[in-house]
Amino acid sequence: MKFSLFLIAAVSAVICNATVYFEEQFGDGWEGRWVESTHRGSEQGKWKLSAGKFYNDAEKDKGIQTSQDARFYGISAAFDKVSTEGKDLIIQFTVKHEQKIDCGGGYVKIFPSSLDQKDMHGDSQYAIMFGPDICGPGTKKVHVIFNYKGKNLLTKKDIRCKDDEFTHLYTLIVKPDNTYEVRIDNKKVESGGLEDDWDFLPPKKIKDPEASKPDDWDEREKIDDPEDTKPEDWDKPEFIPDPEAEKQEDWDDEMDGEWEPPQINNPEYKGEWKPKQIDNPDYKGKWIHPEIDNPEYEADDELYKQEDLAAIGFDLWQVKSGTIFDNIYIGNDVAEAEKAAKDLFEATKVRLGFGVLMMFVILHSSVVQHNSLFIP
Repeated sequence: MKFSLFLIAAVSAVICNATVYFEEQFGDGWEGRWVESTHRGSEQGKWKLSAGKFYNDAEKDKGIQTSQDARFYGISAAFDKVSTEGKDLIIQFTVKHEQKIDCGGGYVKIFPSSLDQKDMHGDSQYAIMFGPDICGPGTKKVHVIFNYKGKNLLTKKDIRCKDDEFTHLYTLIVKPDNTYEVRIDNKKVESGGLEDDWDFLPPKKIKDPEASKPDDWDEREKIDDPEDTKPEDWDKPEFIPDPEAEKQEDWDDEMDGEWEPPQINNPEYKGEWKPKQIDNPDYKGKWIHPEIDNPEYEADDELYKQEDLAAIGFDLWQVKSGTIFDNIYIGNDVAEAEKAAKDLFEATKVRLGFGVLMMFVILHSSVVQHNSLFIP
């Protein structure tokens, strides 16, 4: 009985600690929850609500879509200020580049409460930036950027993003043990430690500034054999006159100058002589600069912690418009995020896949029937 009560209390504590900070499927009233930036004036692109050119459910699959080419886009939504101290942080959303994007962002930014939503722009301070970025064949990456003590830190790993025209789910999980995980379509594509994969802190060790390689330190593994000498008959010219060449009968020394036979490769030429190599008896190996503890290094067990998260925004530039964003989740419960992914993304992906297949079958059948009209 006591164990049952303890188990119920433990489960209740977990449920109570699970919190959704922000969630958006762009249903009724979404315009009232989001604020468009006016910072760029006429260069600011317009957002529209759309399910795109292909979808499973015309209403449920609607998200906000970029609608004008070669524009900046800025839109944000505020939520109650939260701290991630002692909790997981999950940022999750779907991106659909149905325009086969050539150059443009598809990421979100999480802002502190100081954000001026109407004036949001590229230099507005943010806490986290996460999501895909594509520009030509050279840039197809997932950004994971943290702001730490006023500096934006890019991940040292290359995380490849999806570049097709279908909907994809991007998930970032940051844990209190200073680890992280990136998922695409609910599958892990990268993970590790925050301190290892970002330059949050200076290195623990540095080269000893007082140390230097000794003057007599010999790093040559091999040396010339001092006993080896060049053979007396070694030196031969690389090219010699062609012994079979003959002066042309019509050659005029006064008009054409003195005749000289053409040059050919000398078969006896051996190249530059070099003495053979032997093991260096004074070889000490490659000198390694000794390291010392970095006096500027100070451990931080709370790299993961964000004290002030209060808004999410899309601050983008796109050459070709048409990207659709949807199914946003920000919270501290991985299981809840996975459930949202299953309910909103996985189900749609399966049904949409079947729908696309049926459209292909119907289209193929129509083509066959049309062509059959011309068969004699």
